[in-house]
Amino acid sequence: MEIECPKYDTLLFDLDDTLYPLSSGISKECGQNIKDYMVEKLGIDKNKILELSNSLYKNYGTTMAGLRAIGYDFDYDEYHSFVHGRLPYENIKPDPILRSLLLSLPLRKIIFTNADKLHAARALERLGLEDCFQGILCFESLNSTSLDNVSEDKTEIFDIIGYLSDHEQPVTGIPKTPIVCKPSESAIAKALDIANIDRQRTVSAS
Repeated sequence: MEIECPKYDTLLFDLDDTLYPLSSGISKECGQNIKDYMVEKLGIDKNKILELSNSLYKNYGTTMAGLRAIGYDFDYDEYHSFVHGRLPYENIKPDPILRSLLLSLPLRKIIFTNADKLHAARALERLGLEDCFQGILCFESLNSTSLDNVSEDKTEIFDIIGYLSDHEQPVTGIPKTPIVCKPSESAIAKALDIANIDRQRTVSAS
């Protein structure tokens, strides 16, 4: 007698604004910290921040990936510390109902986030879900360490705002980023390979 395998064996979860609500204010604070980093650490004109950050996020998936693409060099760990290290994690409350639900599901459960591993650990701890997942795919999973991501040579900054204003969509001539992140196909493929996930038997929650 042939025994059928379950249709799905893995649940792939986004973290921010998925496992905890948008009302926590974490995303808003994170966005402000990114803008502050651009001004305070990269010396970008404050009046250009909103348009620039929106363009980078739209074209590269994250502002961080976009900043690296257009020529800004910075230490990844420093960036994450500035952006995530000052977040009001106390706004994230334990979720015993979600915990009970997750533990009741007989499937492998994986977190997939563009954030760094420390942010993921802090958020899961605040939620009381740190033991509900079998793995965390994060920034460090897909990208090299901070020791080799800062160039000694000054790079000319690519004027992405000017370029986009002069070209029709979709834009294909913008610089590529060295950062691997969602929602790019390469990031998803790399994450699935690292975690040995069969995409045909996986459900994504985001």
